[in-house]
Amino acid sequence: MWPALWEVSELSNLLIPDSAIVREVFHENDDTSTFTLQFTDAQKRLEYTFRPGQFNMLSIFGVGEAPISISSSHDNRENFTHTIRHVGSLTRMFGKLKVGDLLGVRGPYGNGWPFEQAQGKNLLIVAGGIGLAPLRPAIYYILRQRELFGKVELLYGAKNPGEMLFRHEYSKWAAHLSMLLTVDDAAGFDWNHNQGLVTGLFDKMESVPENTVVLSCGPEIMMKHVTKGLLARGFQSGQLYVSLERKMHCGVKKCGRCQVGSKFVCHDGPVFAYDVLENEPAEIIGVLGRE
Repeated sequence: MWPALWEVSELSNLLIPDSAIVREVFHENDDTSTFTLQFTDAQKRLEYTFRPGQFNMLSIFGVGEAPISISSSHDNRENFTHTIRHVGSLTRMFGKLKVGDLLGVRGPYGNGWPFEQAQGKNLLIVAGGIGLAPLRPAIYYILRQRELFGKVELLYGAKNPGEMLFRHEYSKWAAHLSMLLTVDDAAGFDWNHNQGLVTGLFDKMESVPENTVVLSCGPEIMMKHVTKGLLARGFQSGQLYVSLERKMHCGVKKCGRCQVGSKFVCHDGPVFAYDVLENEPAEIIGVLGRE
């Protein structure tokens, strides 16, 4: 059966990007930059809102489009930021953007972090590398409404101190939550924090399973060991929330490229409760630790 004309029109509208201008470029490290963007249309700026954990589809006109998590506070209605690691052919093109350049933006898409379920509970945030970017809006949300949550603890790991993101914000964060930092290799840096995998911080953290919600994002191998490690420490699958990345193309559950089992990462995720994933096929469960 052919789709109704209104369905075709609605989908076409969803796939048309809005124009945004680059207002600022901040180089986090050698291969990662944070871009401050602003919609060129004033009405779009007033209407645009997102939930921490959602993503936009960003496009360089005539080059390509990629799903990128939003890394700014949802309270800022004037502009928004995306933190991009320039490791692929398209993301390296994003790395060439300058202040004043234009790009396309579709979104926001997907589910955000579960703050409704987390109210009145403790929070454990576990991030690795670029995975701190999707969690940064969550941290902003928590800091602005600190009274809604119990103890908040952040565990963050990177390859080396130079690759850690948002370093200029750590002192402000540490005033309102507990932080443990670690790197794989500190050679050549003045580093007085931990060294080793982020899962090694589980032995030093204060967080316990009782009344705690876990938010985690990072490389898949990291999230696999984070999930396994926390389950072994008595956390239940319903307490664990992870943000997954898959190759997304449309962002609106139409193309099927990000489908894994019965789930579409662009629509049902990217944030998933682990207990929702337990009945999915091994392809996704293998990533998260229960083969």
